[in-house]
Amino acid sequence: MREDLIRKIRETRATVAVIGLGRIGLPIAVILANTGYEVIGVDNRKNIVKTISTLQISTKEPCIEELAKKVVERGELKATINISKAVRSADIIIICVQTPLNEKREPKLTYLEKASEAIAKNLSKGKLVIVESTVPPGTTKNLVAGILEKESKLKCGKDFWLVHCPERIAPGRAVQEFIQNSRIVGGFNKESAEIGAELLKKVTKGEILITDSISAEVAKLAENTFRDVNIAFANELALICEQLGVDAMEVVKIANTHPRVNIHQPGCGVGGPCLTKDPYLLIHPAQEKGFKPRVILPSRKLNEDMPNYTVQRIAQTLKQVGKRVKTSKIAVLGVAYKAQLDDATNSPAETVVRKLISLGAKVTVQDPYCIETFGAEKAPNFTEAVKGKDCIVIATDHEPFKNLNLKEIKTLMKEKPLIVDCRRIINPTEALKHGFLYIGVGYGSREVNQN
Repeated sequence: MREDLIRKIRETRATVAVIGLGRIGLPIAVILANTGYEVIGVDNRKNIVKTISTLQISTKEPCIEELAKKVVERGELKATINISKAVRSADIIIICVQTPLNEKREPKLTYLEKASEAIAKNLSKGKLVIVESTVPPGTTKNLVAGILEKESKLKCGKDFWLVHCPERIAPGRAVQEFIQNSRIVGGFNKESAEIGAELLKKVTKGEILITDSISAEVAKLAENTFRDVNIAFANELALICEQLGVDAMEVVKIANTHPRVNIHQPGCGVGGPCLTKDPYLLIHPAQEKGFKPRVILPSRKLNEDMPNYTVQRIAQTLKQVGKRVKTSKIAVLGVAYKAQLDDATNSPAETVVRKLISLGAKVTVQDPYCIETFGAEKAPNFTEAVKGKDCIVIATDHEPFKNLNLKEIKTLMKEKPLIVDCRRIINPTEALKHGFLYIGVGYGSREVNQN
């Protein structure tokens, strides 16, 4: 069986079922189909299946829309809501369902459990199951393998194979990163890992790193948790610099000239589907054993608090010039969690907008990429967004915001206008020169706020 599957993979004759056609599943399905495999995409959302089947695919992910239409037209990618038929037809099943947190910030694995149960009921000997979803340590070997074995009556690692291949795709760079990045293959056993590696070798130019499933799970979570902790350090450094009257951006620039230092950029918080979730997934199994995180959890809490700190500074600065948040008009520029994206998932801007509204401010948002408003009024363009405002908050560093005409903006805003630069894309000296009050995350020069 093993040799037959490896031969099918090498000759691109294997049929692949991708379960879940979201931000990770769809790119994977499209890339594998473009490589030459017959791919069946499965999603329980009928509208998603319909858009793929009717070539009405619309995504901001570069190249995916064009590639998807090609492989669908050629019959290499089909979409269905029938997971049972897809699993029975496939040699390889890739699980790409979401693994969110619940209200207590604990892993919610119901989507993964349901997908595993559906797969198990239709699983037969000689197939490879790949868990691509990001999961807490131990999930692949304990939860997924357990469900697959119980329902199918087959032996994992002998009758079928199981691996965890964590995604390493950044939004906006899915195709490039899937092909170029090194990939981790964490096997239920050695044979599983070897078969999983054969598939990735066909589509990935990066190094294939073979390990066990739990090490792969921890490594994936460690990657994003490291970034979150690094940002928390940058944010705390920024708060210190504000107290000391120095510029954190200058400090970070100088410190990063050291060959072993790479401090990330501070800001008004961390957003997106991964960095806000993965630290909790990483620490959860250890916490259940009584472990108390002393770095990861406090770092996450600090990043979660940055939007609230931003609102506090807005209120304090407005008060200094005789204004109140309750009667102020505020424009928030950018609601997406990351520049040049249309995704507002867990965006720090949400907390900023909703908190300002709750304090009585009239908030207007403007984002050239994202349609989300978080309950605020949406401006049709930048000029309308800033016109008549007391304050503008730059929450996302979209390219269109990086070359603002401060002189023109000053004429559009009310007296004693305030700029809150959460992404540090405005030159503070220029802001002062044009008559603005200026707050920049980590900007500790008091003279700028004395205008």
